[in-house]
Amino acid sequence: MKENIKTFFRLRPVAAPPDPSGTRHLPTETLVPLIATYLAQGHTATLPLKGNSMRPFLVHKRDKALLRLPIALRHGMVVLARTSSSRYVLHRIIAVSDEGITLQGDGNTSIEKCSASDIVAEAYGFLRKGNTHPILTSSLQWRIYSFLWMRLRCVRRPLLMLHHVVFRSYKILEEEKNEVVRV
Repeated sequence: MKENIKTFFRLRPVAAPPDPSGTRHLPTETLVPLIATYLAQGHTATLPLKGNSMRPFLVHKRDKALLRLPIALRHGMVVLARTSSSRYVLHRIIAVSDEGITLQGDGNTSIEKCSASDIVAEAYGFLRKGNTHPILTSSLQWRIYSFLWMRLRCVRRPLLMLHHVVFRSYKILEEEKNEVVRV
């Protein structure tokens, strides 16, 4: 029935307008296997972040993850993995056991499971706020942040709510300020 309607109205998928920056946008399900292929050849990759699972430190559409093949899986490591729900996530490892690997995003209160074979890449650094100099996961800044945030898992929900309220209010104030300037 749907096909008949499409044929009748000659409905065809419309290509997205070209990006002025010259970059191509691929769905995650297409992009991650390509990244895995390049990593297997010994290259590294940069992945723009989508979603809020790693907030408050990493922000949707602003930051990028620097990826490489994982050397050894360990607690606290940020990995790109395919979860048991068959979607790709960039989360932190919170437990490694014989049954599998438990993942949790910094901005999440729920956990997800995967196996060691589902780990595609390890994030060895991040490009934040448009900077070209990465924050490496081996740096003191990242290690302190990770140490503190992992110990605050029991109070993560109220902290994330507070962060959301503060930064949403800040964004609203910035929008109002910009509107005043435009008038």
